[in-house]
Amino acid sequence: MTTKEENFGDWYLDIVDKANLCDKRYPIKGMNVWTSYGWKIMRQIDTYIRQEFDATGHDEVCFPLLIPETEFAKEKDHIKGFDAEVYWVTHAGLDELDVRLVVRPTSETAIYPMYSLWVRSHQDLPLKAYQIVNTFRYETKQTRPFMRVREIHFFESHTCHATEEDATDQIHEDIEIMDRLAKAICLPYMLCIRTEWDKFPGAHYTVGIDTIMPNGRTLQMGSVHHYRTNFSIPYDITYEDENGEHKHVHQTTYGMSERLVGALVGVHGDDQGLVMPPGIAPFQCVIIPIFKKDNAAQVAEACMSLVNILKDAGIRVKLDDSDARPGAKYYEWEMKGVPLRLELGGRDIENGTVSFARRDTGEKGAIAVDSLVPGIRMLLDDISRNMYEKANAYQKERIVGIDSMEGLPEEGVLRFGWCGCDECGHKFEDTTGFKILGRPYRPEEFSGKCVVCGKDVTEAAYAAHTM
Repeated sequence: MTTKEENFGDWYLDIVDKANLCDKRYPIKGMNVWTSYGWKIMRQIDTYIRQEFDATGHDEVCFPLLIPETEFAKEKDHIKGFDAEVYWVTHAGLDELDVRLVVRPTSETAIYPMYSLWVRSHQDLPLKAYQIVNTFRYETKQTRPFMRVREIHFFESHTCHATEEDATDQIHEDIEIMDRLAKAICLPYMLCIRTEWDKFPGAHYTVGIDTIMPNGRTLQMGSVHHYRTNFSIPYDITYEDENGEHKHVHQTTYGMSERLVGALVGVHGDDQGLVMPPGIAPFQCVIIPIFKKDNAAQVAEACMSLVNILKDAGIRVKLDDSDARPGAKYYEWEMKGVPLRLELGGRDIENGTVSFARRDTGEKGAIAVDSLVPGIRMLLDDISRNMYEKANAYQKERIVGIDSMEGLPEEGVLRFGWCGCDECGHKFEDTTGFKILGRPYRPEEFSGKCVVCGKDVTEAAYAAHTM
């Protein structure tokens, strides 16, 4: 297998294949089949997202896949941003459609005609809904599983608010949810307010959610958008306030995709395979029986007892009682990144212990059976902490401060002064080949000069090569 350091791109494809996360052989490029283990990972992430958004007053909905062109075209900037990426349905059977249908690239133009019917009074606000669906975009660049595909497993929330301030508060809540999700998946990230030319089509502003990959490029895992009334005006989403006046709602969206899985593979994986964060690992522990012919029944019974103890405690566990040799089992579950491998043999039973091996560090040891649950929980918590700290330290190391456009590193994230004008921004991108990610969402101390025009600036900007 290609090593991560020598060729990240080939290593990534090898890991996805050998860990059996998806099957790329489906006869449409960029539309891959989720295999069982890959889908288990995605479902764990979806479950966490559902818990977070249910707990913050969002309701789950499910809108149709197809959008009439008449609705899609109502927001001009939006359709201009997607016109080269969408799939069109032009026929029903042999009959040509009077109105073409768009295969959902995102759902603003599907949802907002209904919001105009659902919102009537200030008492209907805030309206907070989300869905987890597949979206479709005609990706023309080289496809890569989870990172750049044409059928995208996608989360999106859509909210309506009485005022711009309320919508801004929703943006803050979305970022807090992202903070908690990032800890669960052990992924540090950057929040950058995108440039005017790179914001979501139709948005007032966009906050990009990026993480730094091992090749020094950034991967956008999601984004949060503040729309003001840019969509509610063309879609006539209004409410009657306490004084009987009709006003347009202010809106936000929050989108994340299966790129979260791609980020997990790239950031945490090593040359032995995946390294799964305990918070979203399909199996937090795998139990490997180690037996001889004369104690097979005893070991099997003891292993089932461990499974029941851990399941009752809410720990996700897998018993590998297949006929494969222990070494083959070690290889398989190491490749799939299970956080803890537990081994139980005759000697362990005699000693009242369970042997363990950590996937993140390779550390081995033993846990007393009578303190199995607290021992496992302590180890899983330590694995999560170690994985996040390691990834966070790596991300910080890859950020480089610059004060000119000369002598730039070939990879990594650049931090620099930028006056904010489009002319300087485009000149920077054209000269360096780096893409401006934007300015930090959370204010940072900075004092310097614009690397293009030399004006004094008090805000930093970030740029990178992107995946």
